[in-house]
Amino acid sequence: MATTQLTASSISAKGFASFEGLRSTSNLKVGSFAPLKQNSRLFRGLVVKAATVVAPKYTSLKPLGDRVLVKIKTAEEKTTGGILLPTSAQSKPQGGEVVAVGEGRTIGKTTVEVSIKNGTQVLYSRYAGTEVEFDGSKHLLVKEDDIVGILETDDIKDLQPLNDRVLIKVAEAEEQTSGGLFLSEAAKEKPSIGTVVAVGPGPLDEEGKRKALSVSAGNTVLYSKYAGNDFKGADGSDYITLRASDVIAVLP
Repeated sequence: MATTQLTASSISAKGFASFEGLRSTSNLKVGSFAPLKQNSRLFRGLVVKAATVVAPKYTSLKPLGDRVLVKIKTAEEKTTGGILLPTSAQSKPQGGEVVAVGEGRTIGKTTVEVSIKNGTQVLYSRYAGTEVEFDGSKHLLVKEDDIVGILETDDIKDLQPLNDRVLIKVAEAEEQTSGGLFLSEAAKEKPSIGTVVAVGPGPLDEEGKRKALSVSAGNTVLYSKYAGNDFKGADGSDYITLRASDVIAVLP
């Protein structure tokens, strides 16, 4: 069966592409191509920034609604043994100090104030909020609901969860198979079972009142495998913070 394909001796950069010298052939050939110059200037000097930089004349920022302004902690530049870390190896901080809060939000006819006060050390969800840089420091504008909890120490086990968040100590992964074979670190399956260490006061209902969670400290629970944020405790244990809705079941 004969097929007809297009051969273009030139493609114009102005407006839509125009073709000259069309003929039947067995291959598609492009004799010449003039690069689009009309909008190429739009892509010059493209820079991706991690934070929105505010003009130097602004030295403060007032959050609105139930938003909270957090001054981000500086990433660790050394290991506990004193070894300097390259920038690529420095873990992104997930905590900081609250420096300003909004006026709160309205639920029905009730105005609920932000429960977190200035000066509080908090942890927030990994991908939450908007980073802004002003007065020489990086900050995060984040909704109160994206604040995981209050942490006044350097150990995650001391976290006080907020709202519907739950802190769980993850069960240790099995080190060997049922047949006695030892597993490498890569082969150990991430556990989705753990013990509840602390729970938040619960979410707000339509009247602005707290609704107690269905799990409590000491419960052994099964939770969604890829939910929450992972943390390493001072003793080397693994912890995870997640919403109570990500807890699937309580194990006897």
